[in-house]
Amino acid sequence: MSSLVTRDETLPPTYSQALESCSLPPLWTALHVLLPRERTTAAVPHRWSWRDARPLLHEAARLVPLEQAERRVLVLENPGLKGTYSATATLYAGLQVILPGEAAPSHHHTPAALRLVVEGDGAFTTVDGVKCVMEPGDFIITPPLRWHDHGHEGRAPVVWLDGLDIPMVRAFAASWVSPTRPARAPAPASDAEQAEFRWAWRDTRRVLEGLAATTPRERPVTRAYVTLTGAPPLPTMGADAHWLRPGERARAGRSTASRVFHVIEGRGRSRIGDTELTWERGDTFVAPSWHWIEHDNGSAAEPACLFSFNDEPAIRALGLWHEERPTSR
Repeated sequence: MSSLVTRDETLPPTYSQALESCSLPPLWTALHVLLPRERTTAAVPHRWSWRDARPLLHEAARLVPLEQAERRVLVLENPGLKGTYSATATLYAGLQVILPGEAAPSHHHTPAALRLVVEGDGAFTTVDGVKCVMEPGDFIITPPLRWHDHGHEGRAPVVWLDGLDIPMVRAFAASWVSPTRPARAPAPASDAEQAEFRWAWRDTRRVLEGLAATTPRERPVTRAYVTLTGAPPLPTMGADAHWLRPGERARAGRSTASRVFHVIEGRGRSRIGDTELTWERGDTFVAPSWHWIEHDNGSAAEPACLFSFNDEPAIRALGLWHEERPTSR
């Protein structure tokens, strides 16, 4: 992305110096960087391999005590956004690992957060005192400024994908986290009590499987996660579950929203803009805004299931939503 030029070399030097001393840079030198004629982003399509990340996560669990880390996470940083800890211009993603017997302290913060369980059983997230079970494929949210912590009552490490709107909130200079306090052992919560924060994968998968059997072949099988009122799960972030039938190619178009995908089941490939990414279970990949998206389950004999989260609710609320649908073949 082009840097901003704040001095017009055609102006008299004394005039340019006067502008700089008054903090009055000319707009015309930077107009088309601030307002480019084409939609553009520094974020690039990219895949993070689970085969590569998994051993590094487990090594982090060995090397870094939870007391030191507070949250033991490896960030999925977009290569086009080096040094920003961002997956896209507005979304953060990371892989978090917790060991048996550990308890991450309780805190709350202004960014909204979501979790998608990648591997392992026996962990839980507590949100405002509600204990949410964490099983592979489960989707759990932490709305802004809700106290939350994590614990582990199982026997093997548990890993989940974190998604937050940290870059977006930082753009408003509103990113903040409370001091921590010790986690308290929560009482078990019923499914109804967990329903505000947790969507069980076993239920979502059953719905997707049913939709796949009744949806015409030319239409993609996607289920949006929504709250009990039908709203997006978080004010700034939406999430979807996708089912690719064996051999299916799903063309999703492009929009001003950016998306992070995670592979829950199966293998395949996706074309994001001009970039082709192959993927398998556990991989995570990113589709920056205004990139054409196409998923292909190839010649696989089994379906593939993808989870994705996005910034669409925020984009719509700001009046910035625009999309183009793929033309028919």
